[in-house]
Amino acid sequence: MHSAVFLIEFGAIILALGLLGRFAGRFRFSPIPLYLLAGLAFGEGGLLPLGASEEFVAIGAEIGVILLLLMLGLEYTASDLVSNLKTQYPAGLVDMGLNAVPGAIAALLMGWGPVAAVVLAGVTWISSSGVIAKVLNDLGRLGNRETPVILSILVLEDLAMAVYLPIITALLAGVGWAAGSLTLGIALGAAGLVLFLAVRYGRVISRFVSSDDPEKLLLVVLGLTILVAGIAQQLQVSAAVGAFLVGIALSGEVAEGAHSLLAPLRDLFAAVFFVFFGLHTDPASIPPVLLPALLLAVVTACTKIATGYWAARRAKISVKGRWRAGGALVARGEFSIVIAGLAVTAGIEPRLGPLATAYVLILVIVGPLTARFAQPVAALVSGAVSRRGEATAAVAVPSPREPEQSTKTEGSLDGHETSGRS
Repeated sequence: MHSAVFLIEFGAIILALGLLGRFAGRFRFSPIPLYLLAGLAFGEGGLLPLGASEEFVAIGAEIGVILLLLMLGLEYTASDLVSNLKTQYPAGLVDMGLNAVPGAIAALLMGWGPVAAVVLAGVTWISSSGVIAKVLNDLGRLGNRETPVILSILVLEDLAMAVYLPIITALLAGVGWAAGSLTLGIALGAAGLVLFLAVRYGRVISRFVSSDDPEKLLLVVLGLTILVAGIAQQLQVSAAVGAFLVGIALSGEVAEGAHSLLAPLRDLFAAVFFVFFGLHTDPASIPPVLLPALLLAVVTACTKIATGYWAARRAKISVKGRWRAGGALVARGEFSIVIAGLAVTAGIEPRLGPLATAYVLILVIVGPLTARFAQPVAALVSGAVSRRGEATAAVAVPSPREPEQSTKTEGSLDGHETSGRS
């Protein structure tokens, strides 16, 4: 009887996610907010609370995080990461300063403590690579001059996750400075070693994993990833970091083949992950944090736009391209939820989960809109300001038909000059 209830519940979840995904695809927007809302509906205090299948959903959610980071690592080669780190690190530092600091300040102002401040800083810092890539593709901007700048910032954020997640894991575990430093040292050492091996011996590693049989390739890559993620988790480094490093180590045809094979699994378990996060958020807890989430969303949307504008200006992109770059970076999504999910599991601050849910729901909807309209709105505002300035200048210039008034008011302020004409 218990297994029958489990199958019914889990089947209903998967069916609902599929229908929600189709609905989002029809209207060409990210399904992430719908998945979060589904989790709120199935969770405690929702419309249809789960029972038998919640434990399985929790395991599926953990696999979802691992696959998200693995697929992210497969997108980049080690040489790409090293090159971006060397050339674009100033943009990464500006991005961190402008977008992580507001989250940390907000947590401290609400009295949540330093650990929650570090967590919320990560929630507001990291943009959604998945949502942004989809938006750029939908808008036909993949070939634009500003797109490499956007992707460079996303790459640096993803690379920073390899350092940030072990720090968060150590803080949430409540370990001391010595143990935390050891954990961070292990993470940095592992990341450096993987980058070195991937640059020097990437082809050898890929040849070892490679297989002409898709089934064998899928099993080897998936098994290796989960094994490394488990070892990383055991070392308090973070399973997600382990999966990310496996993705970086694979390259060439193996990476392309693994990407196409794992993409459907990633989409399935990532959807389950968002549902799981929603399950642990009581819908009644969202209204009290809605105003702080909205204020934080407004502030960090502006700081992301400023980040993209600055980075594109540094790359000598046109003004239109700068606004497009800034608007494209606004969306937050999967990584904000991953970071908040770690804190929710650790139970450090009960209001952090609801605030992160509301924050992501706002920006995952607003992000595609800013990507589409930031540049036209900026041009409209700039044009209005320019016309106003021209009108003011026209009023300030004396008319040639009134030479005597020109003599009287020469060198006077605009207000005085207008007064003289009246």
